[in-house]
Amino acid sequence: MSEVSIGRKKEKCENCTKQCNKKKSEEGITSLQEKDNANGEVRESTSVQQVLLSACLSCNGCVSESESQKISQQNLDEIKHVLALNKKCDTSKHKILVVSVCPQSLPFFAIKFHMDVPAAALKLCGFFKSVGVHYVFDTTIAASFSILESQREFVQRYRRKHHDANVMPMFTSSCPGWIRYAERVLGSLVTPHICTARSPQQIMGSLVKDFFARQQQLTPDQIYHVVVAPCFDKKMEAVREEFYNSILETRDVDCVLTSGEILHLMEQSKVTIEDVESTPLDHVFGETCDTGMARHEGRGAEGFLEHIFKHAAKELFGLEVQEIVYKTLRNRDFQEVALERDGETLLQFAAVYGFRNIQTLVHRMRKGTVPYQLVEVLSCSGGCLSGRGQAEGDGGKPDRSLVQQMEESYSSLPVRLPESNPEVQCLYRDWLAGHDSPHAQQCLHTQYKNDTQPPSQILNPDIQW
Repeated sequence: MSEVSIGRKKEKCENCTKQCNKKKSEEGITSLQEKDNANGEVRESTSVQQVLLSACLSCNGCVSESESQKISQQNLDEIKHVLALNKKCDTSKHKILVVSVCPQSLPFFAIKFHMDVPAAALKLCGFFKSVGVHYVFDTTIAASFSILESQREFVQRYRRKHHDANVMPMFTSSCPGWIRYAERVLGSLVTPHICTARSPQQIMGSLVKDFFARQQQLTPDQIYHVVVAPCFDKKMEAVREEFYNSILETRDVDCVLTSGEILHLMEQSKVTIEDVESTPLDHVFGETCDTGMARHEGRGAEGFLEHIFKHAAKELFGLEVQEIVYKTLRNRDFQEVALERDGETLLQFAAVYGFRNIQTLVHRMRKGTVPYQLVEVLSCSGGCLSGRGQAEGDGGKPDRSLVQQMEESYSSLPVRLPESNPEVQCLYRDWLAGHDSPHAQQCLHTQYKNDTQPPSQILNPDIQW
């Protein structure tokens, strides 16, 4: 489904920054192109859709050649290959195929199927089962873990703020585009401030390849795990080296496919949604999930800011916050919220979405004028629902009408607090052996590195989704 191509580099991409080192690598890239042309090499695949990275935060040259090869393998051809092997007689090559669907992808299918989110989830599950997928999960439970761990970490950081200059502000860690930009461009200015909680996608990877595998008496390499996400950057996150088991040669998430790619798969299969049987989603405990669809707070993301804000208000100051009121600053994608008591500002958080707003945040960070204790950072303007894997319209810009419909569809779901989910508490006990256990740290947290790369190690950044 994807093609990595090395073509003539643009002088300047839409997200170019002063930190961008593309110009430094121009000479090396040009010689590479000339060498390939001289040898008559053409890079292509059997897929239909090109892989483009120029409009994401990784456009400043942070994708290595080995990474680009791994990313290009995450396409529809791969899942078709697994399905084909499962039909052959050689059972040694058979895989248990698991698909985990991000909650921000479901509104896309609801709009395309002309139905509400719960009904669309049943139809999507039915389609996956009809083509040979064994289990279909909703990643909301993984997001609950990520939110709870982020809440705990924020409170711990806040209590150390007078002893450690790197604990405040804390930046959320769920957006892989933001993480890649922070590691490869911003470095030590930002990375110590990033929350160590894994993203929902990678916690789901741990849940499937560790807990669920043991429940099914399988080894992790016997499972092929696909995540359906609204964002292409999730493909890069899945190939990070810390999420790879070198002994079993398997990843926590083997393949990420966008909502648009799955819709394309349905079109290729020539099925109509009316012909697809509505099938309940599966449960990580091995039972059918019949609790109904729910979401976390937030307008198109997982609601990290809202949940952490309310938890911190109660845990640190004994205050119950019922409703959060945002104050819009530069635009709708740069908002802040404050907790006040007797005229004193106790907490000040911000939601910063989109590259231009991130640049403003970074500028203030360099000047030491960030007044916030927490910033929820997302690389897509409008949040995760606006991911380019499902919301891109003509000219590469978001389809605003589609995004608005998805926001309305997503907000119609009831809100469920992570703390109130008994399944999460059971998994803390039965899977992780407690909140503070070494196993919980291993499965729910990660670390970030300052990995700014010299031009010689950089692949042509003119790769586009």
